Amino acid sequence: MARQRLWFDYHGGRSLLPESSLREALRQAGVEARPRRESGKSGDPGLVCFRRVDDSLLALIREASGADRRLLAIAAPGTVRLGRAAWRLLAAGAADVFAWDAVPEPAGLVAVRLERWREVDRLVRSSAVADGVVGESPALRAALRQVVDVARFTRSPVLVTGESGTGKELVARLVHRLGATDGARPGGELIVLDCTTVVPELSGSEFFGHERGAFTHAVSARDGAFALADGGTLFIDEIGELPRRLQAELLRVVQEKTYKRVGGSRWLSTDFRLVCATNRDLAAEMASGRFRRDLFYRLAVWHCHLPPLQARPEDVPALVRHFLAAELGKRSAEVDPLLMDVLVARDYPGNVRELKQLVGRMAARHVGEGPVTLGDLPEEERPCAATDGAPAWPDAALRRSLRRALARGVGLKEIGNAAADLAVELAVGDADGNLQVAAVRLGVTDRALQMRRKCKEEAD
Repeated sequence: MARQRLWFDYHGGRSLLPESSLREALRQAGVEARPRRESGKSGDPGLVCFRRVDDSLLALIREASGADRRLLAIAAPGTVRLGRAAWRLLAAGAADVFAWDAVPEPAGLVAVRLERWREVDRLVRSSAVADGVVGESPALRAALRQVVDVARFTRSPVLVTGESGTGKELVARLVHRLGATDGARPGGELIVLDCTTVVPELSGSEFFGHERGAFTHAVSARDGAFALADGGTLFIDEIGELPRRLQAELLRVVQEKTYKRVGGSRWLSTDFRLVCATNRDLAAEMASGRFRRDLFYRLAVWHCHLPPLQARPEDVPALVRHFLAAELGKRSAEVDPLLMDVLVARDYPGNVRELKQLVGRMAARHVGEGPVTLGDLPEEERPCAATDGAPAWPDAALRRSLRRALARGVGLKEIGNAAADLAVELAVGDADGNLQVAAVRLGVTDRALQMRRKCKEEAD
């Protein structure tokens, strides 16, 4: 096994677990540990050893855990019982919390966690995932890591929720693809059944299949979804639309792994992984009696909620380029920065699906080999002339971001510095590193931009 790496930090002193003891225990478990001050921005997972839980520890964890939540919070030997404080650490961003002297081999536990995280990271970066899922936002990456984890290392049923157009079927296909590569079980096929398209009178046949003569026009026997998915994955889309009668029958199949065809008398066996999706609020459906609680808890052994595009606007540029390249038959597609600003600021009630359709309309209007420009945007999609063609700003997305920052206790000075740093990062990135172009967009001189970047690098 390759040696794992992590950084560590102490909170409240190190006398109860000396640095030499910590590093040696981890070294014997195959983990190279370096103090956080020496690790820089390596991106390695982290370990925070603490003696007490206070606001400064929570702030450290929030700052250090990042979007992937790959940080372990470990109470030093002799620390008082954590109790409810452990939940505060998890809420701040720690991936797990335990006491060093409360487990038989704490260093070994750290090592296996790191190995699991490394494998998940490898799969997230693999073509199996990256080719189908576009975006690097914290919200998307967190959801992707969870999907990969449950798909690769378990056979649990998965319930995928989210607004229409967020990519629920894409997640189902990803769960099937990653699970199918596991040599411990046969790959099988992915069978998709959309509850909104199933005719109620024939729903039993769609799920269970039927025998010849079971009903009018049943001239031959037919396999249903349960038989077709045997050894593979059954994806039931819009499970919230399933009638209660079929909910009870589905529950039995999930529990017993047996069923009868419509009109049949023999019990047949089936073994499949179940993935369900819905844009409904199943909690409200259960409260109203329209959805069975026992079925819900069977389906939601693992629950994935996909964020709407509104929650990850930083992914819009990558999605636009991805869809344009596919439409125009290119490996990449350039977009005028002014047009990209409009696309990022726009609301997408239909989420990624709506963005894809808009990009398709732009691609149909585009001619030539140059970048996609403002004229390619359909007239009805253009900003109001009263705003001089510019999207409204500050917009609702900025208000939401500031509200989240204030809720976390971030002060005005920190908000201002973070906004300025992010604006520089985005402008330089959009200009492919050309500081002159970035400076023009930011409304500053080249020298001012260079000095700001230099000061930021020195501070980091």
